Amino acid sequence: MSFFFRRFFSSATSPATMDAAQKKAQQLIDDNAVMVFSKSYCPYCNNTKRLLDSYDAKYKAIELNQENDGDEIQAALAKITGQRTVPNIFIGKQHIGGNSDLEAVSKNGKDGKKLEELLKEAGAL
Repeated sequence: MSFFFRRFFSSATSPATMDAAQKKAQQLIDDNAVMVFSKSYCPYCNNTKRLLDSYDAKYKAIELNQENDGDEIQAALAKITGQRTVPNIFIGKQHIGGNSDLEAVSKNGKDGKKLEELLKEAGAL
């Protein structure tokens, strides 16, 4: 029970840890044409990766459930984007959203550009 209490009711994340996670997340976004923050067991994350694979896009995916600081990175992403869920997708340093947002871009485009064009502009194709 004490683990449960500490895990869900304490503010164990220090400001320094949170700052480091935010810097790490931003660096990953800045360094990759397409960045997918994911969880290995998430079906929506797997759909996102399949969709990107269907375009032969180069992307980096981080499985937050397999990272020591995954919870902190996810919290940092919530501060950066307002989105707490995964997948959390960036193309060309621009936040796309989640899987349904990526599927909508694939079908309808974004700002007049189709997904393939966004991927090319970002250097992922």
